[in-house]
Amino acid sequence: MSRRGGNRDKLVPGAQQAIDQMKYEIAAEFGIQLGADQVSRANGSVGGEITKRLVATAQSQLAGQFGGQTR
Repeated sequence: MSRRGGNRDKLVPGAQQAIDQMKYEIAAEFGIQLGADQVSRANGSVGGEITKRLVATAQSQLAGQFGGQTR
């Protein structure tokens, strides 16, 4: 049985580099210096923003793929 976060393999090759770039861009926008010496709330806000942006990107792509159809 694997622990949460134990498998760090990405489904899309090259995704890690893009996510890392996004992480540092967002940290700069927020005025946050990432690192272990920072409070988890600051580092977590960057992770939360990454998630929001990835979800928005996926929703946009799906809407374009399916023509904005609703059930």
